[in-house]
Amino acid sequence: MCDIEAEPYRRGTCARCALHGDLTAMLVKPATDRATMLRLVEALCASDRPESIFAWLRPEPARELLTRLATGAIPMTHEGLDAEGESRRVEHLRSLLEHHGLLPKRDHHLALFDRWLAAKLSTVQEPEIRQPVERFATWHHLRRIRAIARASRPTRGPVHWSKQEISETIKFLSWLKDTHGRHLPECVQADVDEWLAAGPTTRHAIRTFFVWAKKARLCSGISIDFRQPMSERQLTQADRLSWLRECLVNESETLPYRVAGALLLLYAQPVVRIAGLRTSDVVVTPDGLRLTLGIEPVDVPEPFATLLRQHLTNRPNLRTGNHGDSPWLFPSTRAGRHLHPNSLMDRLRDLGISLLGARNAALRGLVAEVPAPLVAEMLGYSYQVMDKHAAATATPYARYVALPSRRSAPRQIEKTRRQVGSEG
Repeated sequence: MCDIEAEPYRRGTCARCALHGDLTAMLVKPATDRATMLRLVEALCASDRPESIFAWLRPEPARELLTRLATGAIPMTHEGLDAEGESRRVEHLRSLLEHHGLLPKRDHHLALFDRWLAAKLSTVQEPEIRQPVERFATWHHLRRIRAIARASRPTRGPVHWSKQEISETIKFLSWLKDTHGRHLPECVQADVDEWLAAGPTTRHAIRTFFVWAKKARLCSGISIDFRQPMSERQLTQADRLSWLRECLVNESETLPYRVAGALLLLYAQPVVRIAGLRTSDVVVTPDGLRLTLGIEPVDVPEPFATLLRQHLTNRPNLRTGNHGDSPWLFPSTRAGRHLHPNSLMDRLRDLGISLLGARNAALRGLVAEVPAPLVAEMLGYSYQVMDKHAAATATPYARYVALPSRRSAPRQIEKTRRQVGSEG
């Protein structure tokens, strides 16, 4: 007995004690490495809600997976789990093992990209097509994604775009061989123009390949301009303020999604970046909260500061595999991971918020009053992106009379907050 008052779960024992007994019989007794299995049992029993672990173990495949891990039928390595194939059950177990230090942490999206790339290249039989694509994928994309992972930055977006660029490159080189009987060294501008003109806009993704091919001296004389969108999504500032008021004041959505919406509408943060924010990015100072999004933290105005504090003390998904020491501002139900960006995107879209339109409106509201380079530094954008927004608002850099301090962007955010309050 644990001597802790709790509702009896089984034969006078609480859920935690019952779970400990079941897991010990399942994992520790038949284990080849009892010390490691005991650590796993203790980690699972430390859950705030042991009943959730019982629910996870109820299906037979989950119990079988853990038993095979305990007996050594599945090596406790990433490679061992990879051999079990891709499934939510395997990935959930991997997350638990990583979170509790029983497996070394690895970047999930990088690992998926490695497997995807091997499978993709295996479908390309023509050596003259496979070789340049493999070099491009390895020395441009894979090296870049590994550098991003080492810097602990989100890799989901880079992996997604890399897959598209590699896929489109394979399609183009295959088309070039089948249609004109030529390979990359014999490719001419007319071939590329014909390919781009006859298909969807995703074909422009081959531009990066030809930039790389020119540097690698595999092909020269090919020029592809950046694709310009036919139209640009944009919210009016009135609509943006209305949605911001909805997130800050009303309660039509749960707290985490209201915080995510405010980060989008106030700071123009992409949803992928919002999902990957850490609690350490929120800095508590004597003057209030500050948020690290770029080079220097920016001020968090009221009432968003109060909303953010409430979220920090009541983060969801910390009662099963995760513990309270999760580093993520938006923890996932999967241990050690942050909330999937699609979950945030879907909920915000269901409210009716145009994600890209909200970002464009927020950025253009800022660059209208603050030099674009300062906005870029504080919000984590490139100078090129901010210059485009400055040009769209007819406020090029030369129009600024003097270069204000880096606190000007937060003041513009505070101005937005006052507008929300005055119209509420």
